[in-house]
Amino acid sequence: MKVMIDLCVIPLGVGVSVSEYVAACQRVLNDAGLEHQMHAYGTNIEGEWDEVFAAVKRCHEVVHEMGAPRVSTSMRVGTRTDRSQTMNDKIESVELKLSSD
Repeated sequence: MKVMIDLCVIPLGVGVSVSEYVAACQRVLNDAGLEHQMHAYGTNIEGEWDEVFAAVKRCHEVVHEMGAPRVSTSMRVGTRTDRSQTMNDKIESVELKLSSD
């Protein structure tokens, strides 16, 4: 099943800067070959359910391996069965509406 998620991984107990942990998770997503788009408060990811959630698990593992004693993740998950839709499809739909303003 195809899934789109909005993922925000929050390492706890590591100080105020989390950019190195975000970069590590981005590498995990790159290595997994998943379509993803980082934004200011997380990352949108799309792909097959098992592959996406395996990458989320791997992000947790990597962040712990980097020394974070705790990791908290917020996630929004969406699936649909009526048609195929990508992250870019959703963005293009809104941009089209904005361009007609």
